[in-house]
Amino acid sequence: MLEIKNAENAELAEIAALEKEIFSDAWSLKSLEETYEQKNAEIFAAKDQEKLIGYVIFYYVLDEGEIARIATAPAFRRCGTATEMFRVLVDFCLEHQIEKIMLEVRDSNESARRFYRKCGFTEDGIRKNYYENPKEDAVLLSKNLH
Repeated sequence: MLEIKNAENAELAEIAALEKEIFSDAWSLKSLEETYEQKNAEIFAAKDQEKLIGYVIFYYVLDEGEIARIATAPAFRRCGTATEMFRVLVDFCLEHQIEKIMLEVRDSNESARRFYRKCGFTEDGIRKNYYENPKEDAVLLSKNLH
């Protein structure tokens, strides 16, 4: 049974481990702990029978927010987990009067770009050579909630 809720401090080590599994530029446990302590940041954890299968890291200021990470464990992809995490994030945004969500994604990550288009994001531009390992452009995306 999928459950998505605000992450607890004790879950940050699990998130850090999943980060290392998924991303070449993984966030450290220390970075996650610092984010967890920030007033204008939220980390949501998706669990299936107590096992962490995904997470969202979100920053917000006034009426705008940015998805820093949204990730699903490889074995749980294409099962609706990311869609459900995004739905929880939108509910959070509406509760906090956040009107616009932004993010960037690797130009080559076509599956993520398809997911974001499905969620109603539009492409706003390109940030040249934004990513390292390998060097790659970022596609800037946004979604207006109102």
